[in-house]
Amino acid sequence: MFIINFKNIFRKYFFIIISLLYPVHTIESYLSNTYQKDIIKESFLDTAQLIKRYKYPVETHHVITTDGYILGVHRIVNSGKPPVLLMHGLLDSSATWILMRPETALGYYLYDKGYDVWMGNARGNRYSRNHTFLNPNTDLSYWRFSWHEIGLYDLSAMIDYVLAKTNFKKLTYFGHSQGTTAFWVLCSLKPEYNNKISFMHALGPVAFTANMRTSLLGVAQTFTRISKNKIYELLPHSYYLFNLCFTSRMMETACLEIAHQLLGRDEQNINYTFFPIILGHIPAGCNLKQLDHYLQLIESKRFCRYDYGFERNLKYYGQPTPPDYPLQNVTVPVGLYYTYNDELSSELDVKNLAAHLPNVIEDSLYPYKKWNHVTMLWGTNARKLAHKRMLELTKEFISK
Repeated sequence: MFIINFKNIFRKYFFIIISLLYPVHTIESYLSNTYQKDIIKESFLDTAQLIKRYKYPVETHHVITTDGYILGVHRIVNSGKPPVLLMHGLLDSSATWILMRPETALGYYLYDKGYDVWMGNARGNRYSRNHTFLNPNTDLSYWRFSWHEIGLYDLSAMIDYVLAKTNFKKLTYFGHSQGTTAFWVLCSLKPEYNNKISFMHALGPVAFTANMRTSLLGVAQTFTRISKNKIYELLPHSYYLFNLCFTSRMMETACLEIAHQLLGRDEQNINYTFFPIILGHIPAGCNLKQLDHYLQLIESKRFCRYDYGFERNLKYYGQPTPPDYPLQNVTVPVGLYYTYNDELSSELDVKNLAAHLPNVIEDSLYPYKKWNHVTMLWGTNARKLAHKRMLELTKEFISK
């Protein structure tokens, strides 16, 4: 049994070199000389601690899926108000919805506008790295999942849990990136969940990926090809990457450039004085199979289940190739929000997705040329230019 852990890679190679060149006190000096104390402090707080810091009421819940995964769910408590469930993207966590503080973050905005805010965490990330009988550190079986299982088991469990706790019949769903992919899986394969959602907001939606254009795609393809048929943890939460990136201005610039190559460059609308807070929470960990599944979609130009190869496909699916997800079953009202400068969610792929969904109410390709994969989530002007409209649709469809 072999679980590759990037924490160990950083520990064995990169961090040893960096620590020799830049001792810990140098890292601390660079941070303290470059960033305000409150920025540094928030880099080391978890989601619940961040919410408490800004005097919002917070609870941490643990949801158990039917296949035994224990999921951490954070709630900004607004009892008796309509529930909303927010689901993060790949390598992300619930923190993404509140990182940019109350004046910008969507999670706080929804609470302030009268919603009971629930923020999920996918199996395998820092808040959901647990199971009723499997040990993620030693049991390879724990990591036998993709975003297929996240949609089928994690989302269904969280939706049912939130509705049971709040006594509402429906909730409003907000998904970012993989948080949208998992939703398409759930409602296409378990159509009864369409009746539990009043409206689905898809931020940077991902289903078809044929036109994904990040320059790091080749690196990801090579890495997964070398690691084929191994299921293991990818980039778990730690501060090794954080320390690496804040050893000097040169290293910080290099890390920022990687982020730009991955997400799209938008230095105009994203406040990068918060970069330590971002790196303090992202990456939050995932399973390499999630990434591999996306890479398969690029090659196949389809939105389909995981491809295990001819023989195993026959065993699992009864056919030589994996079946497509029946997107025609996703009948819930949907809002699509996407951009021109998104390296991970091409506008061409989103238009293809829109053509397959039967109930697209809002199709917003934002005209702002610099907006990238996270601008509508973290952007300084996102509240005015994106979140306000999302809230209008939420209100409209809750009242129906």
